[in-house]
Amino acid sequence: MTLADYRAKRGEPLIKEEEEHAHADHHPNALEYAQIGLILAVITAAEVGLYYIDMDHSLLVAVLIMLSIAKFAMVVLWFMHLKFDANVFSVLFVSGMALTFAVFIVVIAAQRGHLV
Repeated sequence: MTLADYRAKRGEPLIKEEEEHAHADHHPNALEYAQIGLILAVITAAEVGLYYIDMDHSLLVAVLIMLSIAKFAMVVLWFMHLKFDANVFSVLFVSGMALTFAVFIVVIAAQRGHLV
C-alpha cells in the first residue's frame, strides 16, 4: 500500500503528485517483468562469460562494475518499483550508490590501484 492509497483510504487530501500517482496505473505487467528478468539474465551471462576471457584484470573489474551498476539500477527501478514512486526515493538510492562508488574508488586509490 502506498502513502497515497493510505491517505485516500483515510479520506485525507492528497498532494498533486500523489493524486497523479493514485489515478495512473504505472506498474508493469507480467510480460514486462519477464522481459526485465531476461535482460538481467543476459547481463549475468555476460558477466560470467567475461570472467573466462583473457583480458587485463583492471579492465575486467571496470566492466564488471559497470554491468553490476546496470543490474542494480534495473532491479531497483523495476522490481522495487522505484521508477513509479516519488522522486525523493530515486535521489536517495542514487546518492547511496554514488557514495558507495566513491568509497570504493578511495579504497582502490589507498591501495595504489591493486585490487587483489
